[in-house]
Amino acid sequence: MNYNKKTVKDVDVKGKKVLLRCDFNVPQDKVTGEITSDKRIKAALPTIQYLLDNGAAVIACSHLGKPKGVDPKFTLAPVAVRLGELLGKDVIMAKDVAGDDAKAKAAALQPGQIMLLENTRFEKGETKNDPELAKAMASMADLFVSDAFGSVHRAHASTAGVADYLPAVSGFLIQKELQFLGGAISNPKRPLVAILGGSKVSSKIGVINNLLEIADTIIIGGGMSYTFSAARGGKVGDSLLEKDWLDYSNDMMKKAADKGVKFLLPVDTVAADKYAPDANSQVVRDGEIPDGWMGLDIGPETIKLYCDAVAGAGTVIWNGPMGVFEFPAFAKGTEAVADALSKTSAITVIGGGDSAAAVEQLGYADKMTHISTGGGASLEFLEGKELPGVACLLDA
Repeated sequence: MNYNKKTVKDVDVKGKKVLLRCDFNVPQDKVTGEITSDKRIKAALPTIQYLLDNGAAVIACSHLGKPKGVDPKFTLAPVAVRLGELLGKDVIMAKDVAGDDAKAKAAALQPGQIMLLENTRFEKGETKNDPELAKAMASMADLFVSDAFGSVHRAHASTAGVADYLPAVSGFLIQKELQFLGGAISNPKRPLVAILGGSKVSSKIGVINNLLEIADTIIIGGGMSYTFSAARGGKVGDSLLEKDWLDYSNDMMKKAADKGVKFLLPVDTVAADKYAPDANSQVVRDGEIPDGWMGLDIGPETIKLYCDAVAGAGTVIWNGPMGVFEFPAFAKGTEAVADALSKTSAITVIGGGDSAAAVEQLGYADKMTHISTGGGASLEFLEGKELPGVACLLDA
């Protein structure tokens, strides 16, 4: 896949109406409907401001939640209010996505003005990538700018379909994702070290497989490490275990050996007598977890092994925590890896989801080169899959 795509800076936006796909899928209070985090709205501001400053009229759009048709609970109206406060200007709110109200407001929109379409998922055709809906949305604009990285792995009308009818370029958010995630995969500064954690081997198969082709070292932590441990004949007690994936785990280890890729697995683990923040714990050798106990974090020797591996890296990709970081007693492995990454001179790319949450929660976010804004999208990216919302953009 070509990660070198045109951006808003490669086209003339003056006097153009720009359909801008944002990620305004913000968390809201279930009772009051108040936005509880405006991080995603703030993330869209640089692209919006650039377009407005350069004489474009902006028609922003996004999905919010998973409504079944039109549902007032999922209206984007609170987003329009918050966006207006952040921009210091009125955001005109359309009553629909591509109906009469949206079309009338889009037709009247002047350069330097911004409007927001209603929740794209109020239209049944959105998730089906219905060409009629895509065409209707595209008819309001002269240019499509994609800036919702969290949705580019989905072929929806507002993420990919509209590009069949309009020239399509990326905004600054997607440009950054392609630069760092794309660069880490297609042209990494070596050695490339990939740290993979999280609970299941099954959810990371494609990632491990793809990274075995490009990484110099692969580090395995989190719940998925116990499946590898069991595959090697170890005792894992009540730890997370995917029995269906034991053969696969052995195949991966063999493939790594055949390719000369260092494949690092835990040598010790912090075992607990129950899954709880106040569980009793003990450090045991890998593969020697007693019955009735479960591994919830990597042990001190493993921490040293993993931190040493990171120290000499040129590029590090990290996806998935090393243990149950939500429980302070079992967050030491994840915290140590985050600390090691903060001290290395390597390019550090955090692949969204739980690892992004962990890095932010533990206070290391500003020490990382790049934290991806898309969990599912960054995973598919690391698997080497083509992302429909990126593939549809004009090549640079």
